[in-house]
Amino acid sequence: MPWRTKRGRICLALLLLAVVVGGVGWYKLLRQVKGAYPSIVEYYKYGSVGVEAASGLPYQVWAVLPEVFADKIDPAGYASFGFLWEKGHATPIGLPVEVVGFQRIGLNCGLCHIGSVRTAPDAPRVLLIGAPNSTLDLQRYFRFLFAAAQDPRFTADTLIPAIARRFDISMLDKMLLRYVIIPQTRNGLLEQKQQLWWMDTVPDWGTGRVDPFNPAKVQLAHLPWDGSIGAARMVPLWNWQARQNFGLHRDGLNTSLTEIFLNSGIGNGATNKTIDLPGLRRLQDWVGDLKPPPYPFPIDHTLARRGQAVYQAECASCHAFGGDKTGQPIPIAQLGTDRHRLDSWTTQARDAFNGLNDYDWHYSHFRKTDGYVAQALDGLWARAPYLHNGSVPSLADLLRPPAERPVTFWVGYDVYDGEHVGFISNGPDAQANGHEFDTTLLGNANTGHLYGTALPEDSKRALLEYLKTL
Repeated sequence: MPWRTKRGRICLALLLLAVVVGGVGWYKLLRQVKGAYPSIVEYYKYGSVGVEAASGLPYQVWAVLPEVFADKIDPAGYASFGFLWEKGHATPIGLPVEVVGFQRIGLNCGLCHIGSVRTAPDAPRVLLIGAPNSTLDLQRYFRFLFAAAQDPRFTADTLIPAIARRFDISMLDKMLLRYVIIPQTRNGLLEQKQQLWWMDTVPDWGTGRVDPFNPAKVQLAHLPWDGSIGAARMVPLWNWQARQNFGLHRDGLNTSLTEIFLNSGIGNGATNKTIDLPGLRRLQDWVGDLKPPPYPFPIDHTLARRGQAVYQAECASCHAFGGDKTGQPIPIAQLGTDRHRLDSWTTQARDAFNGLNDYDWHYSHFRKTDGYVAQALDGLWARAPYLHNGSVPSLADLLRPPAERPVTFWVGYDVYDGEHVGFISNGPDAQANGHEFDTTLLGNANTGHLYGTALPEDSKRALLEYLKTL
């Protein structure tokens, strides 16, 4: 028998060693344990859509970054970026943790599409499932991660002791952290920073906004940075069955909800190999019938009935389900709103996305429009601030001529202002808990959408009361 010779025994030992090392490597670096979420709401909050295996951050490294780099983050740590946390969870809503060899943290739809409201400063925070996250400052979160990775302290000698103080890690874990996980994490973050260098050349996205397609144009379609400004308010995810054939995203650049979900999964960091197609289909089916949350304060229904007549006369053709223009792009020349987000999506981008061959599917519904979509207004009360770029803090302000709208205000404070119908956007509490929004910056103009601005004051008041009921 060949293994009875000295050479045979050596070969056998080496083979067994290779099997053991390979098995340990697979277990510690590649083994996947997918979380089970029988509740669709819990899956929406904490389930993976396939990001972690491709671009997830090591959870243990992520957890200690605010401690190690305390000089680069507010004392509140990750909470300072406006994440929504639930008691008993180690991570915020929208940052799922999955085991791919080790625990990795990713992104999912709930991060941007679950909002919150408080009825008073000392009242508990109520989650608004499907609403835009008006407290989230995603760009500041990315900047913190990039700044940490760029810091000379982002080393095994600094991070491993911090991890060991919080987690029970073995000698093998320490070796993998030192020689594989920490170096690869740093390199990955620095590579992403290099791809997104242009973020610092344009006005900040700000709280409650993202630039949905400029990163994708650069990272997925490999187009050169074109200098455009694309920051816009996050959209709600309600009643999508009723939105068949609507223009999707702010400018209606696609009409296929399936393609939008696929592109969102890829844009969050999944790949053709890792994306969870059944999970995305489950979420897509669910948001088809998801209803917006009801207005949390009393409504004067007598006044609202008067407002309904105003709505039917002034607003319904563009904003009611079944309206002639609802769900369709309205030309920018007619709207007069800030055009930067519209211009950031180009015919070149349309052709690049429809021509992608990187996936098991092919996009075919991306298009270029000449305006912004007339949105159906379900759950309107929870969508503040308003217009596609979030440049108007309340519905009462939106019914004023642009010259009378606030030039600066504060965003990211989720205590509600029922009188003006929007989140409180001025005063010491808003200033202490929010971030300033400046409408004089490029991409932030509060011009246009003059509809309703000439109504008598009593009609405006009645209309506002009715809009609370949608």
